[in-house]
Amino acid sequence: MTSVVMMMRRWARVHSLALFALMFLATTEKASAAARESLTLQTPTGSVLVECFADKADFARPTVLVLSGSKGFWSPAYEEIGRALRSEGLRACLVHFLSPKDVSAIGRAGSSDARERYYAKHQSGWIATIRSVATYYHAQSGHAGKVGLLGISLGAEIALAVSANSTDIDALVIVDGGFPEGYAHPVHALPPLRLIWGDGDKTFPLAVGAGLKRMARRLGDEADFDIYKGGPAFFLDAATPQACAAHLNAARFFASRL
Repeated sequence: MTSVVMMMRRWARVHSLALFALMFLATTEKASAAARESLTLQTPTGSVLVECFADKADFARPTVLVLSGSKGFWSPAYEEIGRALRSEGLRACLVHFLSPKDVSAIGRAGSSDARERYYAKHQSGWIATIRSVATYYHAQSGHAGKVGLLGISLGAEIALAVSANSTDIDALVIVDGGFPEGYAHPVHALPPLRLIWGDGDKTFPLAVGAGLKRMARRLGDEADFDIYKGGPAFFLDAATPQACAAHLNAARFFASRL
């Protein structure tokens, strides 16, 4: 009987330790996901929320500003993108150029034509906002005075417009996106450019990425075009090998250019 009691006590102790470990891991994961420093910047077009992944480094790091697609920062993949950037010695900041009202309106638009009309109405404001944010970070000594832009889909359109002819953007990664519809401003220069594409993207087919590469090289600028298996959302498919490889690709490109 004594041995049975001892076994039961041992089992209860092991069970308690396992439960504690699971609770600790869940708490740590939740804390890690929430570990962001929020800053509201005032720009000529209004205020914008910027969330930077917490960083205890005591030295200046270049900053990569991340611009989301039309759904905002909904995907857990943005946490993975932040980790990939930090692993390469970079500070990752999510710029909420889309307000909750924008995300809601785009989601209710009902058709691609309606969404394009909404974009056309608000694009100039979004572009001006990101220009102001980039200028702010470019001037911060704590950010090493180097700024990269990572734009995804709709965010890629804004990133391209902001980066064209700019001296505030030192490197650019575009994921499945082109210049905004009807963009007519002359482009004389682009920063070092890495294009990351899903081969199944129908909205921005491979020809769009190839055209951007040709444009950049015609201007005498650096440009590479990397293609992955998947549709336009492959970059945001959290924890998939393709997405993780693409995140690391972007992070290493920024680390080598900033």
